[in-house]
Amino acid sequence: MFDTKVALIVRDDLATWQRLNVVAFLATGVAASAPEALGEPYVDARGRRYTAMLGQPMLVFEADLAGLQAAHRKGLDAGLTLVPYVHAMFSTGHDEANRQVFLAGDADRPDLVGLALRGPRKAVDRAAKGLSLHR
Repeated sequence: MFDTKVALIVRDDLATWQRLNVVAFLATGVAASAPEALGEPYVDARGRRYTAMLGQPMLVFEADLAGLQAAHRKGLDAGLTLVPYVHAMFSTGHDEANRQVFLAGDADRPDLVGLALRGPRKAVDRAAKGLSLHR
């Protein structure tokens, strides 16, 4: 049992490739924010080493924009670690441009296409309450 929980929420009206892309980026943000949550590196039967992964499960949810924005507000209020991905990031080509379009967006009603939450289990559960697991 883990003290913390990770929820990745992706918008339900995206193309499949966009959903997968958003979830992958959100997962990297969670790992970057919590290096202590990384497990040990993997080693195969031939002794080849592979990198570590996050050592706890990540649940993937889907939501519409309103659901993402509600989870965002609840996550902010609870002091959770948040990893946002906004729609304008699909039109950029690099990290600095992503930060610029994020900064230019509406801070109170971001055009979220994805959001990761990490923090105490019950707080993450409250922030994701009512959302469906991704199908």
